[in-house]
Amino acid sequence: MNDVKVIIFQIQSEEYAIPVEFIQSIERMQPITRIPGTEPYIKGVMNLRGLITPIVDLRARFSLEERDFDDSTRILVISKDTMSFGMIVDGANDVLDLPKDKIEPTPEVVGGVQAEYLDGVIKIGERLFTLLNLSKIMETK
Repeated sequence: MNDVKVIIFQIQSEEYAIPVEFIQSIERMQPITRIPGTEPYIKGVMNLRGLITPIVDLRARFSLEERDFDDSTRILVISKDTMSFGMIVDGANDVLDLPKDKIEPTPEVVGGVQAEYLDGVIKIGERLFTLLNLSKIMETK
């Protein structure tokens, strides 16, 4: 099978994709406990079914302007290798099967997001999806 099943989510007007195999759950916004001395894009931690989970604000990680959370804001809980973390996104839209052979290399800057955080782009009809590099998102400088 040459498709990759992905969750589509939104930050500003851009649509991003993450393979579903890395998604543990999609949560509504919950109280987040701030941790002093962490990177600005780490919003803090939350207790998710008994597990303390770090929460990354993708807008802050991508150096985009902040916005208030609303009813469509979601936390995507990610599990990759030994990492587990949550990502705050503006909305989770779809689950799609994307053809792997349509994935193209990432242009230098996509919607203001540095290419290092991205694994490629794929165009389906009029929609453009950007695949995230989860390891880079959690990497500290």
